[in-house]
Amino acid sequence: MKPAPFAYKRARSLEEAVALLGEHQDARLLAGGQSLIATLNMRLSSPAVLIDINGVGGLDGIAQKGGMVEIGALTRHVQAERSEVVAKLAPLIARAMPHIGHPAIRNRGTLGGSVAFADPAAELPACLLALNGEVEVTGPMGKRTIKADDFFKGLFETALAGDEVLSAIRVPTATAQTRVGFAELARRHGDYAIVGLAASARAGGKGLADVRLAFFGVGNTPLRATKAEAALASGDVDAAVKALDLAPNDDVQATAATKKHLAGVLLRRVAAQLMEAR
Repeated sequence: MKPAPFAYKRARSLEEAVALLGEHQDARLLAGGQSLIATLNMRLSSPAVLIDINGVGGLDGIAQKGGMVEIGALTRHVQAERSEVVAKLAPLIARAMPHIGHPAIRNRGTLGGSVAFADPAAELPACLLALNGEVEVTGPMGKRTIKADDFFKGLFETALAGDEVLSAIRVPTATAQTRVGFAELARRHGDYAIVGLAASARAGGKGLADVRLAFFGVGNTPLRATKAEAALASGDVDAAVKALDLAPNDDVQATAATKKHLAGVLLRRVAAQLMEAR
């Protein structure tokens, strides 16, 4: 299929991109385009205007700033996958990267685009939630920061206003006490996950503290399993599995019961990763 007709605008600065979004109410941003182009071709979306931000400078790059790792919105997946900073200071993202699509997709897709698109079966939104990260967005009034806990609102819905651009994501820098885990189950490697789990914790005494379990593929957004987090912090994996407070729906990949079972399987696998020394 071919997309419905649309106008094309190329932004040369972040300010111009924001201005174009304010000028055109029915507009979409084009970054990597790995999700957007597919939805356009299938006519699942039909914006009147496409605003290309690939020429905007300063929106890519990976750096440690204070106690955070900051990743620019236009950073390609492959850059994060090969980054020593990500591998050392944001190891959960490093673990997730090889699961995202295929090399051709990772060569073009962007981290900001993935987070802003907010596909509930995607890896990066769950990682951001598991790490208690945040997003920086830029609009007519300047920049503001939104915590990951408050960013994902519904199916493909975020806290971004219509005239705002996601300009960066930030996650806390990993320390010697940081523990992370990641696993997903998909029909084929590179497919969207049937169920996935991104997790982080802090080593505390003989157990874990600050456990955050972010499941994906089981709801309209990435979901925290708070009751299971509390049980896992006490060291009882069986109790954590029993406490999983998820209510997935049937979909084309699996029934709700299957998804709930697989979530428990992944929780056991990820719990073992969290309990390993980094």
